[in-house]
Amino acid sequence: MRADYQLTKALVVVKTYPNPSVKHDETVCTAAISESGKWLRIYPIPYRYLPREQQYKKWQWIELGLAVRGYQNDPRPESREPDVTSIRLLGEPLSVNQGWRHRREIVDHLPHHTLRELEQRWEENRTSLGIIRPRRVLDLEISRGEDKWSPKHEANLSQPLLFGKKKELQRIPYRFHYVFTCDDSVEPHRLIFEDWELGALFLRERKSKGEQEALKSVRNKFLGQICRPDNDVRFFVGSRHPVNQWLVIGLFYPPKLPPPSPSLFG
Repeated sequence: MRADYQLTKALVVVKTYPNPSVKHDETVCTAAISESGKWLRIYPIPYRYLPREQQYKKWQWIELGLAVRGYQNDPRPESREPDVTSIRLLGEPLSVNQGWRHRREIVDHLPHHTLRELEQRWEENRTSLGIIRPRRVLDLEISRGEDKWSPKHEANLSQPLLFGKKKELQRIPYRFHYVFTCDDSVEPHRLIFEDWELGALFLRERKSKGEQEALKSVRNKFLGQICRPDNDVRFFVGSRHPVNQWLVIGLFYPPKLPPPSPSLFG
């Protein structure tokens, strides 16, 4: 580990879909929670090019060296540049047994905000990661996006590696937006949703069933199954550097807890 980096234990809760990078071939943005309950944005990580023994899963504790600052010119307070060679996996991912108890013990103790509150916190101190518990999830809108990466990235992706084989990185040709309300909003909010699991599901289903059936599968899972009324849905959200523009980067959806039993003595 680099001498100027701090060894840190963190629980991974978000992995975004890979994006091409001229310098790193491709990168994944990882959001994690430290042992002390602080948000961390760990970037850049060339996840698919890591050795298998370093490829962490969501809800898995890891240990790695982190700089006290973000990568290059990223000034957001949660951002940390990692020493990827130092990544070490610590046990299995936290289970969803007992109503997601082990995950709830961490997430339920973190601050929850409305989108307006997070936008205000960004203006005040550049807060750029947080949790929203939507009042209602109204829709998952799907619109057509770009079929290909930019010419610069397409050219870079086509270049062979000096060592090893370059992995194919397909662009998801659609955009997905969650439409939802918060407790302090009358008008619905609309935030783009970027999550590796969504992209992986779309590509897998498109290969076996075709594009339209793949879109139906995405909508059925991420709206019908995850956002059903008996789930306690939260959005993990982050701002898009360098502006106060928020997006949904991950989901937390344990079953709702039953209401407390009434007291015998009122």
